[in-house]
Amino acid sequence: MLTAGALLLSACTGGAGGTGGDPAKPDAPPVAKVSVEPGEGAKDVSPRAPVKVSVAEGTLDEVKLSADGKTVPGKLSEDKKSWAPDKVLEFGKSYTVGGSATGTDGKKVEIKGSFATQAAGKLLRATINPVDNATVGIAMPIKVEFDEAPQDRAAVEKALKVETSVPVEGAWAWLNPKEVHYRPKEFWPANTKVKVTADLFAVPYGKNVFGRANLSTKFTIGRAQVVEADVRTHRMIVKQDGKEIMNLPASLGDESKPDLRTANGIYMVSERNATERMVNEKYKYDVVKKWAVRIANSGEFIHENNDNAANIGKRNNSHGCINLLEADAKKYFDQAMIGDPVIISGSAATKGAVSDTYDWRIDWPTWLSKSALK
Repeated sequence: MLTAGALLLSACTGGAGGTGGDPAKPDAPPVAKVSVEPGEGAKDVSPRAPVKVSVAEGTLDEVKLSADGKTVPGKLSEDKKSWAPDKVLEFGKSYTVGGSATGTDGKKVEIKGSFATQAAGKLLRATINPVDNATVGIAMPIKVEFDEAPQDRAAVEKALKVETSVPVEGAWAWLNPKEVHYRPKEFWPANTKVKVTADLFAVPYGKNVFGRANLSTKFTIGRAQVVEADVRTHRMIVKQDGKEIMNLPASLGDESKPDLRTANGIYMVSERNATERMVNEKYKYDVVKKWAVRIANSGEFIHENNDNAANIGKRNNSHGCINLLEADAKKYFDQAMIGDPVIISGSAATKGAVSDTYDWRIDWPTWLSKSALK
């Protein structure tokens, strides 16, 4: 019995070298390794900089990013290995990161971090056209216009995206320091759905100037209508989806006077007005005409001119517009669409890349050369 008791005592008290409950050996550290981007204490961070919380050897339980007491919405990845905010940050804010992760060893790890975004410089406004839900003609370009010229045009272009419901070859071109346009190589295919995204907020334009806001638009290309007017034949032909739907007598600009010629080129419908005042001070011309469809900012319209009925279809004597008989002008006006191309031919003059929406009077290689990303 003593021997057994001695053995029992020995087993209960343990001896030198035992591991059970030895306070001299601390627990193993948690295996989860959390990283936060931007790094702790980072300053002057761009609001567009990537923000990410990730974990190795574990999963994220929750992540909270906040500034001024407001939480920034975000999402965990499906595997709970990473988290990112749903939107870009704001200028001039101090952000804190909190939350927790659980390692593969079952131990929790606290998430902590902080950083500050850069102060806002000058914020530059931009607009986009066509507007949401518009239906436009097959020659309609996309235009992004700025209140002032951005210095870094390449940064702007990189933030622009065009998506189409059918494959379309197209490109951006800077037509002046404040405007960048997008057009296809050929006219848009009829009924194309177009989505444009201009992710411009906080894009650095140079000289401490940044994009004010993101822009977007969705629009639809309508039926494929093309107007063809020939100075020599005194006719205006309207084709829709490749089929002739109108062949109208017309009178175009007086070819005997260079400043009155309706010059060759591809124009685009930009306005439709039931009445329009037509003024040419040089020739003491000041009249109001009906069913006016503007095709150039330099004063060219397709419109009614029954006062000139004797010449319509026979000779060209207008001040540069395309004159039609009233019934024909109304018929055309009723189905004209902003963005329809109007092609003038047969004149002694050619319209250059000036004064209006002249995108289609630029050949494709030249158009491509106007990109800041060439």
